[in-house]
This record gives sequence, C-alpha cells and structure tokens, in this order.
Amino acid sequence: MNGPQLSELPDAAEQLRPYVSSLRREALQAEELSDVRSFSDGFLIKFLRARDFDVELSLKLLLNYQRWRRESPEISKCLSPSSVLGLLNTSYHSVLPQRDHTGSRVLIYRIGQWNTKDWSAFEVFRVSLMTSEIISTETETQRRGLKVIFDLQGWSLGHALQINPSLARKISSVLSDSFPLKVRGIHLVNEPMFFRPVFAMIRPFLPEKIKQRIHMHGADFCETLADFFSPHVLPPDYGGEAPEIEELCHDWTNHLLQSENFLQQVAAHPTGDIAIAPEDALI
Repeated sequence: MNGPQLSELPDAAEQLRPYVSSLRREALQAEELSDVRSFSDGFLIKFLRARDFDVELSLKLLLNYQRWRRESPEISKCLSPSSVLGLLNTSYHSVLPQRDHTGSRVLIYRIGQWNTKDWSAFEVFRVSLMTSEIISTETETQRRGLKVIFDLQGWSLGHALQINPSLARKISSVLSDSFPLKVRGIHLVNEPMFFRPVFAMIRPFLPEKIKQRIHMHGADFCETLADFFSPHVLPPDYGGEAPEIEELCHDWTNHLLQSENFLQQVAAHPTGDIAIAPEDALI
C-alpha cells in the first residue's frame, strides 16, 4: 500500500501503526527533541499524511516545525484569537465553509483590511498560524490540503515596509517545509505593480513545486478564478454564489474564538500532547 492509499485510511487503522511507531521512535531519539517525552498519535499522523507516510521526510518536517516554532516566538508563543480580535473584526480572513472540487480547504485573506498602524506583520502572521493549527487537525484537510486566495486590493507602501527578508523567510518556510499541511494552490487577485518587489523577496525561498502553484489573476479575476473554483465555493465578491465575504469572515472569527483554549494549549505544548481538541470544524 503506497502513501496516498495509506493517507485515506482512518487514524486508528492497523496499517498505520508501524509508521506512527517508527516516527515516534525517530522523533524521541532526535537530539533537538531530547526534552520531549511523548507524542500523541494524532500529532504524528499529521506529519505522516503531509509527506505521504514517508517516515524520513515526515521526521524532517516535524523537526522543521519544532525549529520554526522555537525560532519564531513573536508569532507562535501567543495563539490567542482574542488578542487580534480587532483585526479579525475587519473581515480580514475567512476559511470558506465549502471545500473545492478536490476536497481542499479554501482560505481568503483580504490584505486591504489590515491597517499597518494598528497591527504588525507578526500579529497578522499569527492569524494565519492559528487557522493553520486548527485546520491541520481535520483529517480531510490533511489528505486534500489547502488553497489560499490573497486579495491584495488596498496593498500599500505601509504593507510593503512590514515585509523584511527575515519575515519573508519565515513565510516561505511555512509554505514549503515547516508546517504539516499540503499547499495545493496560491491565488493572488488585485495585485498592484508595487507588490512585485515583495513577491520577489519571498519567491527565492520557495521550492519549485510551490512556485508552480502560484497564480496571479490581476483585477479581472472572476473569470480566471472560475477555472479553479466552483461558484458554490466562493462568495459573490469573487464571482461565486456562497454567502457574502463579511458573513463568512464573521463565522470563522467565531470559530477561532471558540477554539481559544485549544490554541492556547498548542502554543504551550507544540508537540501536540494536549488534552482537548478544537471545536468541531466546519464541514
């Protein structure tokens, strides 16, 4: 049975046990995790599914994740949705309730809603990390991955000045080799010309497969987005038939707030040994 076939099995399947046991053994022997005593099965399976049950690659991803968390405390140490509620209430971010035709989760970020005088790039990045931690617990998302739409309408010099090479490297790491989620597509809409220098800063850090999954749609994006997403998935602002984007952002903000205890435990215990699960995810 190959990796994609194994990924389709439920977490408790007998066929998965040797892979989980092997990854646990390798992780507990890793020098940089010498202070970790145990890993939950669910935590390890996230990394195995992200690398199609290749134990060696899964271990590398797990170590990269732990290293990224340690080296980015300004982002990962506080995963409290209430700490960024003002930003969330601007309808900045949503995870759409309907998956796309491949089963991928679809995320929207509306950059123009981010007021750089009120919120730093680290706080904005923290929103993305909180969402990623929640959806990475979903079995279907572990299998099918995610796609992201970045709406860059309103992008300004103030936004550009927030993205320095260090942050660009952190962003690219999460997209490529430091988080247990498969990024299936990145779609940019309303991107202005002066966004390109920032994109040029991030692009060199990305692996080729991620570069190939980046699509720039410009201002006339509705028709080209329709080549990737069915109308029932997207809100009307993006050429679809789903509820309005403000409603969808409000719903996801509530979901984040309901998951506050879970996220705080993730921040305190990045190895996944936590006592509670996030609130039931949207289907």
